[in-house]
Amino acid sequence: MLIKSATRISVLAGLLLTWQLLGGICRAAEQTAQVRVTTNFGPFVIEVFTDRAPLTAANFLRYVREGFYSNTIIHRVVANFVIQGGGHDATTLQLKPTHENVFNESGNGLQNKRGTVGLARGGPPHSGNAQFYVNLVDNPDLDPVPTRWGYTVFGHIVQGMDVIEHIGETPTGAVGPFKSDAPLKPVIIEKMEIISPQQTAAPPPVTPVTPAAPDTILSPK
Repeated sequence: MLIKSATRISVLAGLLLTWQLLGGICRAAEQTAQVRVTTNFGPFVIEVFTDRAPLTAANFLRYVREGFYSNTIIHRVVANFVIQGGGHDATTLQLKPTHENVFNESGNGLQNKRGTVGLARGGPPHSGNAQFYVNLVDNPDLDPVPTRWGYTVFGHIVQGMDVIEHIGETPTGAVGPFKSDAPLKPVIIEKMEIISPQQTAAPPPVTPVTPAAPDTILSPK
């Protein structure tokens, strides 16, 4: 009886361990998603931290699934700072209608290091929606401090940082509605696609919101 009981306990323990391991694997798979960004300068891949910035990541992935970023531009390039885009239509240069703004998650412990991806916003801390930026260098001034909100980091570049750097070196100036820092040669986001692991997730209902100020450029300062 003791041997049988011990065997039963061993089997149950083994099943419990297997369940825990499988659960851990599933959770790990849900913690990141990769998005391939295809531009006329070349492709790059963003790994999105769905665990550390869940609201911002879900918001970004929703736009990706909807095809929102297709035929948008990188409208702002500041050498040794950031490149920024994902809001302006490449044909009209106007801001595209967006979903509601996202709660600021800059207190998630992720820092604005070189190669990280953050959510652009205006002055109000919770004004970010579709636009994103990529840090060309470490930018600690964009991180939060006790007296003010920061800019939410929600991913980082895992492939194609050379493309990011190439974009970061493109000549800039005044173009259309942009008074400065706009690439003189258009940098076009041709498409974005989720390549792992959430490709099959169904898109949520589309509820676009017309921007209140069409000429506003949401951006890290």
